[in-house]
Amino acid sequence: MKADVNPSQRIKTLRETYGMSQELLAERSAVPLELIKRIEDGIIPDLAPLVKIARSLGVRLGTILDEDRELGPVITRKGEGKENLRFNQGNNTQGTHAEQGAQSKIDQNTLRYAVLAPGKAGRHMEPFLIEVPASAQPLRSSHEGEEFFYVLEGKIRLEYGTLVYELDTGDSIYYDSMVPHRALAMGGQDAKVLAVVYTPV
Repeated sequence: MKADVNPSQRIKTLRETYGMSQELLAERSAVPLELIKRIEDGIIPDLAPLVKIARSLGVRLGTILDEDRELGPVITRKGEGKENLRFNQGNNTQGTHAEQGAQSKIDQNTLRYAVLAPGKAGRHMEPFLIEVPASAQPLRSSHEGEEFFYVLEGKIRLEYGTLVYELDTGDSIYYDSMVPHRALAMGGQDAKVLAVVYTPV
């Protein structure tokens, strides 16, 4: 199958290839039908539904994020991270783009994910470089697997269940993704995080 250019199109292609309706995918993945439709329209609110959808389609998360090509090591040079995920967070996940307002306002509340190992075949970890705008107010997320965060720039407030952790530049944290969590930039400054997400096959 020829790879599509973004996760939304790739999900739609996989679903249609398997003869699966949006309704059936919603039932199998426990992702609301309206969210399935919005994801296929290009609005991705969080990583969690992608994990659930991938499992329901019988593929790894990496299959949705990019086309597998390389069996050996994959090197991503500085500045070469492929930014192909922008999660529209907070109140901006509701309604159409027109209802959400100007694109500049959407971008201010969007977490930007750069994939650091595009094309690595058979991978079980997903490394990302995440830019967290000071204005972003993401919803809490939970999904199967584990996550590792290393703060590269700025400060991060990680809300994890009923606990709160404040992480400075150079700090790291490893946690179970099943516990509802979210990361916020602190001090009115944007932050940058190296994140590794592991999801079971």
